[in-house]
Amino acid sequence: MFLARVVGNIWSTKKNEDLVGLKLLIVQPIDHQGSPYGNPIIVTDQVGAGIGEDVIVTQGSSARKTIPGKETPVDASVVGIVDSIELERSGLFREGSDKS
Repeated sequence: MFLARVVGNIWSTKKNEDLVGLKLLIVQPIDHQGSPYGNPIIVTDQVGAGIGEDVIVTQGSSARKTIPGKETPVDASVVGIVDSIELERSGLFREGSDKS
């Protein structure tokens, strides 16, 4: 799994029938401090993430298993929306944390 920031939405009217009804997003991988790295990727989203939100993304066979009862042709899927990140000794506390 890795952290990413949602940077866009994708709409596709013609696609594999197993993808019908799935929300597609463009996400940019980020490090624990929110700095981008690598290239943006396309992911499926079943948790309702929106542009600007930080998310947790899974890849490979785990991503395909996020859709119950199907072996969907996806490489990556959002499995959570980040509320906060707390790192020991770094002093980094993100929105939603009760420490400052």
